[in-house]
Amino acid sequence: MSDVVPLTGEPLALDLVNTRPRLADGPADLLATPDALAAWLALQSDRLAGSGLQDAHAPAAGTWARLTAGDVAAVHAVREHVAAAIDHVRQGGRPPAAALEGLNAAQRAAPAIRELTWDGTSVTAALRRTGPLGGRLAAWLAEAAADLLADPSAGRVRECEADDCVMLFLPAHPRRRWCSAARCGNRARVARYYQRHKSP
Repeated sequence: MSDVVPLTGEPLALDLVNTRPRLADGPADLLATPDALAAWLALQSDRLAGSGLQDAHAPAAGTWARLTAGDVAAVHAVREHVAAAIDHVRQGGRPPAAALEGLNAAQRAAPAIRELTWDGTSVTAALRRTGPLGGRLAAWLAEAAADLLADPSAGRVRECEADDCVMLFLPAHPRRRWCSAARCGNRARVARYYQRHKSP
């Protein structure tokens, strides 16, 4: 993974799109390799509980160690569909039909079911997805995108106002301007301070 720490804490679909930041030397892909994808999934570990992604008999680290280039490609495809759909929706437009169909297809490829088991004393139900790991990841991410796109708040998604930032966020406060106060907000404040105090 790049030395750039991915922006997390937004709705999962936005966190996914935000894995394509713009750096000083151009665009970057924070999910370019299986190891980078595994590192991002580790950052999302709190959201993975109950997702049906992890193998029942393997810890998360063991599951992510098996990621392949094909799994990365499946996640990239979903990311492109999410980015296209969100870009149109946040501007009040209709999302491209291909983006919606791509997200629907990803969900259909590995639907989540509530699998029933007997634990010796009672029946338990746990969410489970079947199929290749990349398909399960793509389905989970496409489902998160569906949740966001179907929510009226999707129209409030904004792009960071920093000149060199392309990160998206869903503002909890209408005056929020930056993806992160610690990243872009601080840089903007420092730049304004410098402009006010520089010698004429």
